[in-house]
Amino acid sequence: MAIPLPRPSTVVGLTRSALDQALGSAASFAAVPARAFAVLDDVEALLARINGVVDRIEQTLDRTDRVLDDAESVAARASEAVGTAAEAAATAAEVLTAYEPALRRAAPMTSRFVEQLSHEEVTAAIRLIDELPKLREHLTGDILPILATLDRVGPDLHDLLDVTRDLKLAVAGIPGLNVLRRRGEKLTEDNGDPGA
Repeated sequence: MAIPLPRPSTVVGLTRSALDQALGSAASFAAVPARAFAVLDDVEALLARINGVVDRIEQTLDRTDRVLDDAESVAARASEAVGTAAEAAATAAEVLTAYEPALRRAAPMTSRFVEQLSHEEVTAAIRLIDELPKLREHLTGDILPILATLDRVGPDLHDLLDVTRDLKLAVAGIPGLNVLRRRGEKLTEDNGDPGA
């Protein structure tokens, strides 16, 4: 059997086809690094974006931690405030319980007192309170020393009354006193004194 030999045009065609395939493969292989670099660039850009997102997440977590720490301190202060308020409420309840009967009795009187007060009376009371330091000074400096000597005034007053009686009797015995008295009454009438 004889092996047919290919024709030169077939050999050229096959050679061309092989060359085209080799060139296509070479071009494909040559394009692989460029595409690989483009993919790597895309991957690097994606990694940069992911790093940015991770940084923002870390910042948000840091802020969240600070907020949680602040919330814990606020909660502790609020707990202290609630404890203080509870103690104050307990004290107020004890005071109200102790003074409740007196307050209930005083309520109508207090209402009546407040209803009776006028603005002028309140103003006068304020002025009186403003004058209390002067009043205290005069009481301690002037009036109380005089009051301390009142136990001696009674006998002195009796002595003065005795002397006045004696003087009246002595004056009544002076000759011509009645004439002087009448003359004084006449002068008083002439002047139009209505009290005579």
